[in-house]
Amino acid sequence: MEMAKTKLLIVTHEMSPFLELTKISEITRQLPQAMQDKGFEIRILMPKFGNINERRNRLHEVIRLSGMNIIIDDNDNPLIIKVASIPAARMQVYFLDNEDYFQRKYVFRDKENKFYADNDERTIFFCKGALETVKKLGWAPDIVHCHGWMTSLIPAYIKTTYKNDPTFKNSKVVYSVYENCFSESLNADLHKKAVMQNMTEEDTKTFKTANCSSLHMGAINHADAVVLADANVDKDVLKFVKDSNKPTLAFNLTENYENFFNFYEEISSEELVSVA
Repeated sequence: MEMAKTKLLIVTHEMSPFLELTKISEITRQLPQAMQDKGFEIRILMPKFGNINERRNRLHEVIRLSGMNIIIDDNDNPLIIKVASIPAARMQVYFLDNEDYFQRKYVFRDKENKFYADNDERTIFFCKGALETVKKLGWAPDIVHCHGWMTSLIPAYIKTTYKNDPTFKNSKVVYSVYENCFSESLNADLHKKAVMQNMTEEDTKTFKTANCSSLHMGAINHADAVVLADANVDKDVLKFVKDSNKPTLAFNLTENYENFFNFYEEISSEELVSVA
């Protein structure tokens, strides 16, 4: 009898060739392909920022997935799902779009380099929307690997609101910590706005200062395992990871991502006790 394939969900705010801001884009392009070559089943989700060229990248809307509303602060925000393929890799990437949050020329800062005031809501929208999209796909991931600060609420949501959801109840969540972040803080109400059903502010209190380190710590707090994806991770975050005693993969990119493969296998076979 053939073994069921391990299902790996990659959630990221950038990926080559669609959007290349930092080295995250390279890792999120190569890692899923390396895992697919090892027999994993892959899905990738990212925001559809306005500077991603739809025509050149051949994005098209997925009507059956679109049409949901994501509620933030009592406002309904329509979620549009688009998809593109990476021909060389036979991988599909799903893009989450919303006119108000993502249809801008720039990614996180305006043309004056000013950090967008609603980056907190854009983050909440993306994290909630990603999980709802996966539910609608009817695809239950064994591993959810979050890359970059914009995915930092996903571990908290999976371990609270979605913990008994058939799609996510057996998912192991991995969070990669990168150094390239932002020096500002998100809106001070982030930790309140982020609360979903079956959650309390206690679940989001680690996010309270809403700076980059607190987003990392909030994600680590709820994740099952951590990847230190940079050599220079903030020392407070590093200490937080050490104190968490969670399985940790240290920064070291092997040729074919063999270390990630072993790490995934280890955490999906271990009966990890999740700290909810």
